[in-house]
Amino acid sequence: MKNRIQELRRQYEWSQADLASRLGVSRQTVNALERGRYDPSLPLAFAVARLFSLTLEEIFTPDQPV
Repeated sequence: MKNRIQELRRQYEWSQADLASRLGVSRQTVNALERGRYDPSLPLAFAVARLFSLTLEEIFTPDQPV
């Protein structure tokens, strides 16, 4: 799954640690999300969307069309 987390985090001028703290996850989790090595759970995806005041579709896109 592709995402815009790194782009959004940089717009807010947050470090990975800052974002991780706001989401209640580790910095390593944020890094893995940004690099596409980890797909977030649904609750985490909603938390990311809520934090940036965007919809899931504005942040996450599937690798393959459904």
